[in-house]
Amino acid sequence: MLTKKGKYGLKALADLARLQPGETAFINDVASRNNIPKKFLDTILLELRNAGMLRSKKGPGGGYSLSRPASEIRIGHVIRTLDGPLAPIRCASRTAYEACDDCADPERCQVRRSMTEVRDAIATILDGMTLEMFVASGGIDLDEQDPLLSKTA
Repeated sequence: MLTKKGKYGLKALADLARLQPGETAFINDVASRNNIPKKFLDTILLELRNAGMLRSKKGPGGGYSLSRPASEIRIGHVIRTLDGPLAPIRCASRTAYEACDDCADPERCQVRRSMTEVRDAIATILDGMTLEMFVASGGIDLDEQDPLLSKTA
């Protein structure tokens, strides 16, 4: 599940992706435009900067901006940076694997195999989506992609 941290990070990055080249935005402005608590956004933007997605500049004309084009920032990388692995359970994770205490044979575990498929499906979508695509499309509308995933199905 996407946490508020991940959601706010995506909203902030989308906001910054809409800036003109060379333009920066103050954190207060990004926070108010997106209804994000400023103190929480401070932490999020620092993590994204440390991961190489943002640059910051102090003083007049300062603020935050993307450190590279939105077409080079993958949504999967953003979510992993802010929320950790995409896998729904630890034993299905590629980057943070932990065996379950109650599992005698992880290779034959049906839960693990199923959740690995879920992880792969999530990763395929999120790693295939750039920030540029995310901003252009307004994100993913699952109701239009697959009727089985709609809220009314």
